[in-house]
Amino acid sequence: MAEQPTIVVRGEATREVQPERAVFSVTLTARDRDRDTVVARLAERSESLRALLDGYDTIARRETGVLQVFQDLKRGSEKTVAFTGNLDTTVILSDFAGLGELMLRLGALDHATIAGPWWQLEPGSRAGAEVRRQAIADALARAREYAEAVGARIDRLVEIADDGAMGVNTVVPARAFVARDLGASPRMELDPQLQTVQASVVVRVTITEPTALGNP
Repeated sequence: MAEQPTIVVRGEATREVQPERAVFSVTLTARDRDRDTVVARLAERSESLRALLDGYDTIARRETGVLQVFQDLKRGSEKTVAFTGNLDTTVILSDFAGLGELMLRLGALDHATIAGPWWQLEPGSRAGAEVRRQAIADALARAREYAEAVGARIDRLVEIADDGAMGVNTVVPARAFVARDLGASPRMELDPQLQTVQASVVVRVTITEPTALGNP
């Protein structure tokens, strides 16, 4: 019995979706000739940061990174000139209301460096599932076109395989500008960046016997 004809096609899909969370980091620093003083200052500044963040219900999660305290050595010797300490905190928001205000307040903290925001989708976002369905639909549509071109139709789905091209392109941190009205407090306007979600799948189907094959 002759083997049933098979078509193997690749389907692709790309979508631009709104980000689902904003991530930024806050790095607190301290420097002094005394190590214990550096640690104490970092602890004090960390408490101030926590108190500020506690005032925002839109924060989904915050994570404290590694505390680092290291020696600053005199050039060309092993003599300690001072001690420098860093403490990183990562902040994740799923609600962007008040984000500009929060970043302005964080930027006003002494001895703090702010980086971000970086716009992302949530892990397991439904946007990924939707784009995969679109990629499968694209592959099946292509398979039907190939089958129809030779006077056949799709008979049976054999396999769907992830082509490994699924991904989310997160663009650069948000564009932002600080607006100031005469006699008013400054405000920061943030423009969330669209996320590009991509998927690629390989679909294999069997088709009925072709009836419109061209002459060789």
